[in-house]
Amino acid sequence: MSDPAGEAKLEVKQASKEAKESENVAEKYSAMTVSKNSEMNMGELASVFSAVPTHKPVKKQIQFVEEKQEFSRFPTKAGRRSLSRSISQSSTDSYSSAASYTDSSDDETSPRDKTQVNSKGGSDFCVKNIKQAEFGRREVEIAEQDMSALISLRKRAQTEKPLAGAKIVGCTHITAQTAVLIETLAALGAQCRWTACNIYSTQNEVAAALAERGVPVFAWKGESEDDFWWCIDRCVNTEGWQPNMILDDGGDLTHWVYKKYPNVFKKIRGIVEESVTGVHRLYQLSKAGKLCVPAMNVNDSVTKQKFDNLYCCRESILDGLKRTTDVMFGGKQVVVCGYGEVGKGCSAALKALGAVVYVTEIDPICALQACMDGFRVVKLNEVIRHVDVIITCTGNKNVVTRDQLDRMKNGSMVCNMGHSNTEIDVASLRTPELTWERVRSQVDHIIWPDGKRVILLAEGRLLNLSCSTMPTFVLSITATTQALALIELYNAPEGRYKQDVYLLPKKMDEYVASLHLATFDAHLTELTDEQAKYLGLNKNGPFKPNYYRY
Repeated sequence: MSDPAGEAKLEVKQASKEAKESENVAEKYSAMTVSKNSEMNMGELASVFSAVPTHKPVKKQIQFVEEKQEFSRFPTKAGRRSLSRSISQSSTDSYSSAASYTDSSDDETSPRDKTQVNSKGGSDFCVKNIKQAEFGRREVEIAEQDMSALISLRKRAQTEKPLAGAKIVGCTHITAQTAVLIETLAALGAQCRWTACNIYSTQNEVAAALAERGVPVFAWKGESEDDFWWCIDRCVNTEGWQPNMILDDGGDLTHWVYKKYPNVFKKIRGIVEESVTGVHRLYQLSKAGKLCVPAMNVNDSVTKQKFDNLYCCRESILDGLKRTTDVMFGGKQVVVCGYGEVGKGCSAALKALGAVVYVTEIDPICALQACMDGFRVVKLNEVIRHVDVIITCTGNKNVVTRDQLDRMKNGSMVCNMGHSNTEIDVASLRTPELTWERVRSQVDHIIWPDGKRVILLAEGRLLNLSCSTMPTFVLSITATTQALALIELYNAPEGRYKQDVYLLPKKMDEYVASLHLATFDAHLTELTDEQAKYLGLNKNGPFKPNYYRY
């Protein structure tokens, strides 16, 4: 029979012994010092730690590779196709491998050189790997969970088929969220053909999932310039199919159809454009009297500009920067070029992390907003020598010039949040005296002759979609706006829209917003008849005049 009291005494005695041993170890360890001029007595240190009972270590032999891995100086034909749209031969010489540009598959064979079919035997597509379709389908299903408003629109209009007969050619970022939009348009009766507006933003598995569902999609991550235009042409120029609607992001598709297929362009019933760059191109065509079809400027609709441009960029800027560089922003000095909605979102996010944020602006109204938000408005040349990060958000060209890049300090970073790759003068960096070193996917070190390094992200292209993903809920707002714009243009009676650029009617903006309120369990207050009469409003909206600025 056991003696509990005796066992307790034994445990106390053992604990006391272990505590004493630990004190002895601590005394010995604290008594030991290592100065710069003396070497540590490793035998003494070993004896100290041997006093502490430990498990017997398992010996593991570490093997080192004695010879450095050899890399091909020049990429293969297939690999060369995966390089940047604007990359020159001189800049490829210093890269270790062309395959690092795609980082999506070990297979360097260009999709254009493959013969692929989906499970139904269809081959009217060109993606990286059709076998990734199942994985891509799961990505789309995850996105659907946070795009309830778009799914709601799909269910409401599915029986009416408001897009029956519409043949939509699209050029957007091909992500899980875009896939939900494309499949919604198909559910509403449209036939769709799709390509990518950015060579780095395509999610290969999602493109495969769309191809498996029968959507003719031509896109993969890491296209070359030739691939990019080839994919657009395959969407437009196909036997027995002619588009009558365009959904564009950046204006490249519209430009291609306008220049190469003018007869097709004249028969387009409507264009929907969602980027600053693309809208600018449309207004240029309109001003020159060359826009022969009505177009909808979705970028400046409230539900796009105030949500996608602001809230989306406020979150995705940090995601893209940290995924690529692991940089800590507390105390860093950052310049945000442009204080539009994108610049506002980026500045707010960086300020919240403790960064010292400067803003550059050409517009006195936006500059005053920046000042009132607590940011110092400067000229880039005033701070270029000591800032750590430059982020462009203007939609302009040559915002950061070669001369300014030459004056940036060692280890500084430059990137772009605008749609096009024109804001940073990347072309001027592709010269023999500068060395390009690919250190990580979408991260290049540009090395000057004196050893100075500047970090360039995504080769000056759109950072968030090239280097990270986007918040699904915000993209649901934009996608719903795009879908309604397409429905409006396609079904509008003749004469409602002339050959010009239009904003989405405010009533539709309000409808898009209302579809998303249920997610937050938000309840709108309703006007009484007396209140509506006092304000001169319809009780059901629109609630603001067109000139109102949110």
